[in-house]
Amino acid sequence: METRRAGRADHGRRGRRVVPGTTPVKPRGPRRQHGGQDVQVPPADFRSYYGRPILKPPVWRHDIPAYLFTGGLAAGSALLAAGADLTGRPATRRTARAVTLAAVGAGTYFLINDLGRPQRFHHMLRVAKPTSPMSVGTWILTAFGGAAGLAAVTETAPHRRSGRFSRLGRVARAAGRAAGVGAAVLAPGLATYTAVLIADTAAPSWHQAYPDLPFAFAGSALASGAAVGLIGAPVRESGPARGMAVAGVALDLAATHRIETAHGLLSEPYRTGRAGRLLRAARALNVAGAAGALLGRRSRVVSALSGAALLAGSLATRFGVFEAGVESTKDPRYVVEPQKRRARP
Repeated sequence: METRRAGRADHGRRGRRVVPGTTPVKPRGPRRQHGGQDVQVPPADFRSYYGRPILKPPVWRHDIPAYLFTGGLAAGSALLAAGADLTGRPATRRTARAVTLAAVGAGTYFLINDLGRPQRFHHMLRVAKPTSPMSVGTWILTAFGGAAGLAAVTETAPHRRSGRFSRLGRVARAAGRAAGVGAAVLAPGLATYTAVLIADTAAPSWHQAYPDLPFAFAGSALASGAAVGLIGAPVRESGPARGMAVAGVALDLAATHRIETAHGLLSEPYRTGRAGRLLRAARALNVAGAAGALLGRRSRVVSALSGAALLAGSLATRFGVFEAGVESTKDPRYVVEPQKRRARP
């Protein structure tokens, strides 16, 4: 009883009980400097949370950046095919429609392969959730794939000018044009929904760049679609593809420049390491491709080389953005420092 009373009587200023005959324990933490003395605890250098990173890196494999590329290629090719159909460029239309179908098929494979089981893709079609970029993107991909497939299949219909084949050809052309326009309407959504999807994650550099990523992906999709026309179409029909290449590269360069410079510390992963090397290579390839598209108006070889450069630049852009987001989850600075700045009055 005496000990208990003494403990109550000697209750510390901070609410701690002091037992008689013992030395009060000082609270832990950094001590302010008094008379030039060193602090008790050095400044914290945060590295992990109990030996674990603050954020888990994305579990996505390289199927996902490959899907980002093929989705953009399919979208850009669909836009080129619709434009070629409406302006009377049959060779460009046939090439672009074939590439659109091949790209959307490859992209679907990459997506399903990353999901692990084909049933998961089917299960996502059982619901439609407008607030989920993944759900919206799955429906866009499905509708786009159907339209692109129909447009490509109509290219195999007979086009003789007499009898039943002539009527069948006219019906096929009308159906193909309608399907091609439908694919072109869905193309911007297919090209940019993946940017919204990755920006909706907790990866700091992706999340912070959400205003700019859709523009970067749209420009990259336009450039890759233009590359299809430069490589697979005759020079006499390549005018729209050349204009599309310049517009796509300009949009891509402007958006990636903002991503690399406008977001403070969280822009750093886009400029350093593997991501920085990929994005610098993409910039050089895109500039070379756009220059070739402008200068090689009469050269089949220069047009094809510029198209190859644009395809390589689009691929490097998608992989560079992917690598930057993954890297930003590994260093705690990219999580802690922006939070500290936001917490300051």
